Amino acid sequence: MSAIKYDVLVYPGIYLSKDELAKLTEELRDVSSKCFDDIPYYQVLTGKRDEFQRAIICTARNAEGKLVGFCSSLVLDIESIGTALHLGLTCVDPIARGKKLTHKLMNKLLVKYLLMESPINGVWITNCACVLSSLGNVALYFEDIYPSPFGKKAPSPTHLKIAQGISKSHRSAIAINYDAKFNSETFVFEGSVSDSVFEKSEADTKYYHRNRDITNYYKGILNFERGDEVLQIGKISLLSLPKYLLRNSKRKFKSQVSIFGDKLAAN
Repeated sequence: MSAIKYDVLVYPGIYLSKDELAKLTEELRDVSSKCFDDIPYYQVLTGKRDEFQRAIICTARNAEGKLVGFCSSLVLDIESIGTALHLGLTCVDPIARGKKLTHKLMNKLLVKYLLMESPINGVWITNCACVLSSLGNVALYFEDIYPSPFGKKAPSPTHLKIAQGISKSHRSAIAINYDAKFNSETFVFEGSVSDSVFEKSEADTKYYHRNRDITNYYKGILNFERGDEVLQIGKISLLSLPKYLLRNSKRKFKSQVSIFGDKLAAN
């Protein structure tokens, strides 16, 4: 496959024309259609301008200009905290599989956002998933993550405030069922994706993390039959970004599942 060109679009809903927004939405949906059985009505895939106004999107195009992958994260306003970057949606066309686009897309998006916001002090990030590989990699690659098998045994007051802010104000943005119960001890949304395209089976091992202990940790706090998701909250800065880059440079992508983002699609 030819060289890939990356571009980071910051809040494109603010400046794209109606026709430009429609074209971008069509391209995003086209890639998503190759990753999901049914395209979810979620985030920028809705085509709504207000979704694009709070989104940061990294796109990957081939030499012909065709979109072959994207990562779309949302900047969420959190009362008394400021903002948090929700890792969001990542999709890669099967024709680009094996090019390690997933971590390249996320890396470029993170660097852009950090340089914009707070390169040294860092930014808060969130992830909400039932995909065990996603949960495990966020725990490995980011800092101050809760819940995680590493380090923190209880959430800090800031973790709790961000979690409560998401539960109160951002369920729709993250595709969390309104009737899902949030457990403030485990940070699990109980029934978050029940009967949705995002629900996963505990028996489907392709969504497992390669580290068995990490897989077992998150399996221990999730009820897959109920449609649970784990909300992860942590930080990243330009000082901690090399940790993410180093681990990803060594990683071999053996599965067909994207490693970052809450509502994951195939890569």
